[in-house]
Amino acid sequence: MSKWQAQVGIGRVTSASAPNSLQQLPRHFLLPWSRPSSTDLNCSPEPTTRQWNSALKVHIDAGDFQAALSLFSAMRHQGGANLDHYTLPLLNRAAANRIELGEAFHSLAIRIGLAGDVYFCNTMVEAYARNGRVPSARRLFEEMPLRDVVTWTSLLSGYVGAGDSPAAFHLLRQMRAEGLEVNQITMAVLLRACCVAEDKVAGCQLQAFATKAGLQSHDLVQNSILSMFSRLACFEEVMKLFVSIRNRSIASWNILISSYSSMGDVSRVVECYRKMRQEVTPSIETLTLLISAFAKCEHLPGGSEVHCNAIKTGQIDSVLRATLVDFYTKCGELESAVMFHDECQVKSSTIWSIMMWGLIQNGKFLEAVDVFERMQKSLIKPCKDVLRALVVAYTNLGALQLGRGVHGYMTRNCCEAALGDTLLLTSVVNIYAKCGSILSARKCFDQIVVKDTIAWTSMLEGYAIHGLGSEALELFYQMQKEGIKPNSITFLILLSACSHSGLVREGCMLFNCMENKFGIEPNVSHYTCLVDLLGRSGKLHEALDVINNMSVEPDARLWGALLASCRTHANVVLGNFAANKLFELEPDNVGYQVVLSNIFACDGMWEETESSRNPKGENKFRKKPGWSSIQIKCGLNMFVSGDKSHSQLSKIYEIIEVLRRHSE
Repeated sequence: MSKWQAQVGIGRVTSASAPNSLQQLPRHFLLPWSRPSSTDLNCSPEPTTRQWNSALKVHIDAGDFQAALSLFSAMRHQGGANLDHYTLPLLNRAAANRIELGEAFHSLAIRIGLAGDVYFCNTMVEAYARNGRVPSARRLFEEMPLRDVVTWTSLLSGYVGAGDSPAAFHLLRQMRAEGLEVNQITMAVLLRACCVAEDKVAGCQLQAFATKAGLQSHDLVQNSILSMFSRLACFEEVMKLFVSIRNRSIASWNILISSYSSMGDVSRVVECYRKMRQEVTPSIETLTLLISAFAKCEHLPGGSEVHCNAIKTGQIDSVLRATLVDFYTKCGELESAVMFHDECQVKSSTIWSIMMWGLIQNGKFLEAVDVFERMQKSLIKPCKDVLRALVVAYTNLGALQLGRGVHGYMTRNCCEAALGDTLLLTSVVNIYAKCGSILSARKCFDQIVVKDTIAWTSMLEGYAIHGLGSEALELFYQMQKEGIKPNSITFLILLSACSHSGLVREGCMLFNCMENKFGIEPNVSHYTCLVDLLGRSGKLHEALDVINNMSVEPDARLWGALLASCRTHANVVLGNFAANKLFELEPDNVGYQVVLSNIFACDGMWEETESSRNPKGENKFRKKPGWSSIQIKCGLNMFVSGDKSHSQLSKIYEIIEVLRRHSE
């Protein structure tokens, strides 16, 4: 803890604890920036405090916080002008999210006698709350001799931002008990608290309260109520309130578009956009919302139309550019996405990340790695999303050593944000597990501080892939002891682990407790795993009973699992029955034809084998060859089934033969 934190963050700060002279402030506080030239101030050689404040405000309003802080350093060095109760609030704005500077400004304010100034203290309460220091904000709040509505609202916002809605509503009752009434900003903060708590009843009560207090006519309050109902998925209330608003603003239309987008109703999104253009001119935020909505639904015509309108009106910023790249990748228009990405003159880490994820979602893993290499050449530091995308690409390419290199980069560069990111570390667990290093996967898993359901499920999947069913079950019991609730995917992985490890009894018990204990209704995928579990162990008729008695409609995957088991146990009759069911569902799937012909061949039924491979004398079926990749030293090697063009073909087949003999 720094001495500034010790002075401000703990207990009551008194003038006795502060240095006697402002010149005793540490030099790293006074001179952290280069000294500006005299041209930064269009005034006399010895400007007044008011002139300094005006110059500071110009820089801050322009968003040039570094120049503002540099200007303050020059002001302190000159020494002719005194700080007043306007200077430090301005500096709090310049400090932005650098709370250590805010603490230093707070200490400085105490020394110059501004500890009781309401205006300055309000900015400090807001700064502490904005940076997650709600206890410090509360201590300052309690020490303030005078408090106004802004003070209470700032602390309320802090509680809401921390997700503590009960404390926010308790503070509201205290505020009203002291005779202060809420304003439109306070009301907007409280409505946001209802969203955090997912409390529709409290939201309706606040709506009624706003009406009684005469606040519902304010645009901010109307839009806050509209946004609250939208986030709580109360679409009827959204429509009812939207229709009642006489002078609808752009923000109101944006909220309605966002509501339809969350519903997945693309036709209403289009209809809303057209009606909106009759009343107001869409903003760049509107266009971004529309592109996002069309990206979710993969509606290429709608997004292309909005893109054209954005070009015509010149409404394109960095956020919209990134959204357009995401839209085109999700619609499968990779050429358009790459072209639009390359046209961006200044690329942020976010747009690089979106481009990489778009390529990954389209199965272009090598291209995603190439994008990362281009990003490195542009000297942009990779963010967490970029690192995770890179790990996912390496996982699909089987590039274990390259993935290990990303993990090493995170460790060597002390990426605290990355090393504390559960989702990113879960991706690292995945690459170790799926590329054959299960011990490294477990070691990385144990280092995750906050393990969510996804992290536990990923480690379970690693054990399932390696055929370690007993270890998967042991980890599942540990997961329950930790109080982590499994989801449907967790049970899917567990059933698969039991199936590949021959744990029939344990798998059946898991299937039964999934619904009885955890309330998770099994879907087709769960039934497929159960059929595979029973089929692999030779219980083919029990597997057929599961299919006949299940509560959902069987699909090709179910019958495919049964067919595969029939091949393993050479059951021609049941295999033929399952194959006929498959041909009804997927008549053009050549893979099932091959499996059936193999079943006939194993039983010596050669005529049936020939007819199953060439139904009705046709020879049009062609099975797509399987492929895999592996990293060898610094390169990636791709292998395609049946390919005889590899330069080391003989050695490859020799090793495969050795492995086959070893497995026997």
